[in-house]
Amino acid sequence: MFECGSRTAAGREAKILADEFEGEALVQEVARRVWTLPGEPERQIDAARAYAARALDETARAGFQLLTLNDAAYPAWLRQIADPPPVLWVRGHAAVLNEIAVGVVGSRKASGLSLGLGHRLGQELSDCGVWVVSGLAYGVDAAAHRGALEGAAGTVAVLGSGLSRTYPKVHAALADRIAERGAVISELPPSMQSLPHHFPLRNRIISGLSRAVVVVEAAEKSGSLITARMANEQGRIVLAVPGTTVSGRHRGCHALIKDGARLVETVEDILEEIRWTGGPATGQKISSNALNLSDLEAAMTGQEPQRVDDLAARMGRSASEILAELAMLEVAGRVTRLPGGLFMRPLRMRRADR
Repeated sequence: MFECGSRTAAGREAKILADEFEGEALVQEVARRVWTLPGEPERQIDAARAYAARALDETARAGFQLLTLNDAAYPAWLRQIADPPPVLWVRGHAAVLNEIAVGVVGSRKASGLSLGLGHRLGQELSDCGVWVVSGLAYGVDAAAHRGALEGAAGTVAVLGSGLSRTYPKVHAALADRIAERGAVISELPPSMQSLPHHFPLRNRIISGLSRAVVVVEAAEKSGSLITARMANEQGRIVLAVPGTTVSGRHRGCHALIKDGARLVETVEDILEEIRWTGGPATGQKISSNALNLSDLEAAMTGQEPQRVDDLAARMGRSASEILAELAMLEVAGRVTRLPGGLFMRPLRMRRADR
């Protein structure tokens, strides 16, 4: 198949020429424009046809759906970008690719705080009827997918590999759940393994499917910033969740905000930006929680830094639950995260009245 650069170039040319050519004529014209050396267009077409025959056979055996740029079911918003994928492989329900969606992305090695935020954003967006798009990666991506699956709508996963080679493998069960009511998609043939240059290709699809992209955690050189840049180039809305300045984990988000990205404090910030009127907003801040936050604050006795495991043992709750609670409290400015995974309450905080 085509290399990274020629793949996107072919997509751009196919989009431009689709109204003028079709079928074999479109293939010939795209090849002629992308490859200019004598005999190269014909060689590339022959190689692509042989590869496509094998990919189509695997597609049929696996039961995947194939969408081309000219198909009515091809996602309309993705078709609008400068370099839409000429072909999309779909596992699950192709119809959801035309639902109103927001991309939620972030660090693969996210803090517990950001994992809690990604999960909550995914769930709250889904509960409002907005679909969540992400990349099935470790960290924030997976958290957002899982949160969306707990909501009313669902989620779409865009892979940097073929559908038969789910990457990372540990998320194969998550991909199964997503496909049951949403979709797992790729522009890569089913048997294609993940390669580094596939992920920028994937990122443009995440932003292309979305009305807006929310970055939950990103350091200065995070891959999530590539998705944000592509979203901006595609005319999508870019939003970012702020975080602590101590660790440097959020410098990318802070840079986005300085450059004009909207700061996200509540799910309503996102809904307002996309002018969502299709479902009930929860009205809850990311910093809120169904549990009584004052109990957790009260358990942080004195003004000493607290360890998550100690708080979990003291309150009889799991460490993951405590991390999620602390995530909400930090965004609200009610606790401070310190190096070494420690947390403490600001001096001004007092236990709320019951």
